[in-house]
Amino acid sequence: MQTDPNAHDMIEALLKETRTFPPTPAFAAQANAQPGIHEEAERDYLGFWRSWAEKLTWSKPFETVLEWNEPFAKWFGGGTLNASVNCLDRHVEAGRGGRIAFYFEGEPGDRRTITYAELLHDVCKLANGLRKLGVKRGDRVAIYMPMVPELPVALLACARIGAAHSVVFGGFSADSIVDRMKDAECVAIITTDQGWRRGKKVPLKATVDVALEQSPSVKHCIVSKRVGDPVAMRDGRDIWWNDLVRDEPATCAPEAMESEDLLFLLYTSGTTAKPKGIMHSTAGYLTGVTATTSLVFDLKESDIFWCTADIGWVTGHSYIVYGPLALGATGILYEGTPDFPEQDRFWEIVERYKATILYTAPTAIRAFMKWGREHVDKHDLSSLRLLASVGEPINPEAWMWYHDVIGGGNCPVVDTWWQTETGAIMIAPLPGITTLKPGSATRAFPGIVADVVDEEGKTVPLGGGGYIVIRQPWPSMTRGIYGDPQRFKETYWSKFEHLYLAGDGCHRDVDGDFWFMGRIDDVMNVSGHRISTAEVESALVDHHAVAEAAVVGKADDLTGQAIVCFVSLRSHSEPSAALNTELRQHVASKLGKFTMPKELTFTQELPKTRSGKIMRRLLRDIAEGRELGDTTTLADSSVVLDLQSRVQAASGKEE
Repeated sequence: MQTDPNAHDMIEALLKETRTFPPTPAFAAQANAQPGIHEEAERDYLGFWRSWAEKLTWSKPFETVLEWNEPFAKWFGGGTLNASVNCLDRHVEAGRGGRIAFYFEGEPGDRRTITYAELLHDVCKLANGLRKLGVKRGDRVAIYMPMVPELPVALLACARIGAAHSVVFGGFSADSIVDRMKDAECVAIITTDQGWRRGKKVPLKATVDVALEQSPSVKHCIVSKRVGDPVAMRDGRDIWWNDLVRDEPATCAPEAMESEDLLFLLYTSGTTAKPKGIMHSTAGYLTGVTATTSLVFDLKESDIFWCTADIGWVTGHSYIVYGPLALGATGILYEGTPDFPEQDRFWEIVERYKATILYTAPTAIRAFMKWGREHVDKHDLSSLRLLASVGEPINPEAWMWYHDVIGGGNCPVVDTWWQTETGAIMIAPLPGITTLKPGSATRAFPGIVADVVDEEGKTVPLGGGGYIVIRQPWPSMTRGIYGDPQRFKETYWSKFEHLYLAGDGCHRDVDGDFWFMGRIDDVMNVSGHRISTAEVESALVDHHAVAEAAVVGKADDLTGQAIVCFVSLRSHSEPSAALNTELRQHVASKLGKFTMPKELTFTQELPKTRSGKIMRRLLRDIAEGRELGDTTTLADSSVVLDLQSRVQAASGKEE
């Protein structure tokens, strides 16, 4: 039975977006995804995934496709393979060793070109070095590095010898490293002397030294040189990368890993609880990222693929390292930030390497909008043929700016929805066959069965909103939370029977296309209406003066919750009382009078993590007048202190 679309336990879909962009005949004719692929996967779901698994190189073929013991899946049982062989050896053996695997651009401007043969050479030498130190199959190795070529080498060297890697983003604190290394009982950590960030040296080894004081399981610390300044090295524990690999052979026999053997752990940053060690297996994960890289990005041998994420996050694992390398692609690896030394750095890189595919975050796109298109117009971006976004829902105006200004109106824009836990993209357009809608991730990837349900787990009729869920297992799904299967069940599988709960709000339009509305935690209850913060943010950014916005709910005696907005303006606009009123009225006109924000604060910057995610938890603390929670993951903690004083000053005036 379907539920009443007006029921208040559903999330209301308020924004109306009517623009559509069907595939051009020229793009459709050459696309990897052809009409009928969704229907083919629906007819034979297991056969679809089998066909992609068979594209991998196996040392022993798999015997079964799926064993499902909810919520634990075993895919491609009986087979053995190695992830590094699939990313490197098979291309070199096929005569493509001279193909470029990565163009590397360092923040200071140093550049390297790394071929598949060179990458295999470096991976084998490090793998042999790790084995000499006693690192073995089944061990866990932490990695804490900047975006330098040694980082993918470290991942693949661990994979080669069967040690699971646990990458810790290079901006995290020593406490964050300790939490992750202790939980995983890591036996070694691979790091760098220092890194570069906006022209300043980042003390990576010094941070690791602090963490190692509280990490008794770690026996070895391997240090690569990036900056070259002296760093403390402890005898018997610390060893320079170059010293470790110098005398090692450039060949290394790979471990034949079982399909379900652990490939890596990746910890979701827990702000209020212990970080969750998300487990990903070898065969299922490789199958998922290979299929999605090929079909979602329409990846060709001639492409230069730039995923701008950090390898410290799952996006970098899947779409810088494993997916593209498994397909023999050429990628770009960039160490720095989009605005160093100037705000056109990204476009300079696109032009220099003639990037054809660009995969970046909506937060970055809105920053580019704020800085102005003059930085884009300095450069020739005509090499681009496909644009993609990831991280959080992309609002329609950012989508259009990306399409028109960066893509020149000629590139499909594919918005992708997925999570650390899903391993690979779950919902996204397939360019060449999907009609695009600004702001919509459109439909589930072939072989993925997604739904939107209400509080009772019942399917919400088209046009309504609710919880996004996945109805059947998929190869790249997490195999659990490391050391805590009960937490895994409670977090993802307890709310609805037989359904994976992603924790995001979503609505489907009358065509069945998915529109994401942010985390369920980011839904406000205003006078009985459940309103997504993402929709209010999108309405604000729709205004010509606004570059970026963050919205939270604040307790209110009259309405239950009141809408509170924090707004960053474009360079041509100035804060004023009149603009404040105009923006609040603009939201009401776009979404309905009951959505008019109660408070709106202008700010130059929004509080973000180093990966670019807005910290709405801290904004809720500010709005409610509470003591600020943990700020260690912020890129710039001064932003929240400035906002706190502004809001306090404004509330003092009101009183």
